Amino acid sequence: MSGWAVFFLLSFSVRASQELDARGVEHLHVFSVDNALVKPADPKFIGFCISRNADCGNEVVWKRDADEKVGVVASRGGKPCIVEYSEISDTDRQKVGEDGKLVYGAGNICNHFFSLEFIKDEVLPNLENMYHVATKKIPAYDVASDATVTPAEPNGIKLESFIFDCFPRSRSMAILGVERDGYFSPVKNAPGSARDSPDSARLALSEQAKAWVRGAGLEVTEGDGVCEISPLISYDGEGILDFAPAGLKVEVPFNWEVDATQKSRKSCLVM
Repeated sequence: MSGWAVFFLLSFSVRASQELDARGVEHLHVFSVDNALVKPADPKFIGFCISRNADCGNEVVWKRDADEKVGVVASRGGKPCIVEYSEISDTDRQKVGEDGKLVYGAGNICNHFFSLEFIKDEVLPNLENMYHVATKKIPAYDVASDATVTPAEPNGIKLESFIFDCFPRSRSMAILGVERDGYFSPVKNAPGSARDSPDSARLALSEQAKAWVRGAGLEVTEGDGVCEISPLISYDGEGILDFAPAGLKVEVPFNWEVDATQKSRKSCLVM
């Protein structure tokens, strides 16, 4: 067994389960580490799911276009599921509704909510039956060349365990749509790529930092360079004026940090 199934097994080993119970934990927020803008323990998302009495939740952003390579939320047999971009047909992928939006556009960004009860009662007892069929280019021995070759097209199937394969087990699933800016900037491609690269993620964090400062009513100078605000200063744009007094002009680039040991603050600010 591999993939996300291992997460469930490790998270609910005897020791981990006892620790969760001792701490009174009732819900888990699970997300992918390649999203530079993810908000750990996001109170908006978690609160939304709890308010809906959800056993399972998924945060989504609308696809930027039909060709964006993300899975989409759908319903199969009356049950929630994720259809991967490699599985959806060209017709469904490009289908547009009367409002001009993609019919299948709720992009999965690997940002999930689970109740512990759901994991214990539905996921763990059914792990062996929750596999996802994925077509793969599997290297194989070629008789003619007497060598191992990698085919140009998929030549086999692989049973994978994706974390969302448990979604159909949900009896009360909540879906929260959020704006891409501020919530989703994944690192999937190599440096230098136009989208979903370390460069685009760094830019997204920089733009977020400047937006937080402007949102607090401070002036931000024009300039180049990466800007960053430590999460020890602000989680989602709050508390900026506790760090920088009103009326201050903030020079770009800036890097606001808090030394947790020395309790000191460092920044690049100009009046």
